[in-house]
Amino acid sequence: MRQIAEALLEIEAVTLSPENPYTWSSGMKSPIYCDNRLTLSYPEVRDIIVEALVEAVRPLGADVIAGTATAGIPHATLLADRLGLPLVYVRSSAKGHGKGNQIEGRFAPGARVVVIEDLLSTGSSSIEAAKAIQKAGGDVITIQAIFSYSLSRLAINLLDSGVNAHALTTLGELLEVALETGVISESEAASLYEWQHDPQSWSEHVTSK
Repeated sequence: MRQIAEALLEIEAVTLSPENPYTWSSGMKSPIYCDNRLTLSYPEVRDIIVEALVEAVRPLGADVIAGTATAGIPHATLLADRLGLPLVYVRSSAKGHGKGNQIEGRFAPGARVVVIEDLLSTGSSSIEAAKAIQKAGGDVITIQAIFSYSLSRLAINLLDSGVNAHALTTLGELLEVALETGVISESEAASLYEWQHDPQSWSEHVTSK
């Protein structure tokens, strides 16, 4: 949705900096940084996102909404409340104490589950959350994210896992808005598309400068 792309840029939940790239936790350089947790501080943006999630998820006939820890939990909570559905959340790994749960909350075997994620990059962590739900007996309908970088690695990982995923808005849509509003130049947009095509090579090139 264009409206969400506009909102993410306006509140700087997504920032673009091809000339002074960010460093991800993996060490890779990136011309874009996304922090959708910021949307929680803006009620109007939060409402736009949850309404879009309702529109995307309601027709799927989900029994349960699952949030990924930690960034997906608030949005999953808002969505589950709007839809009147049970909520669970999924850690990246099982706790090392107590009952050792990876999934907090309950669902019946065969329950149809939608996984809510804030961001899709390679999709690895989201797919692992989906696998944890499947292992616990849930039927994962889809992973629904707010924003996706639309990387080729995401498509490959989803295909390999047999899980599907969707996002409310994508990098391509966001770059269109950024160009139209003067947030970035044509050359900067080209650099961002180069990164999207091959993030590793782009990072290596920037690091070697």
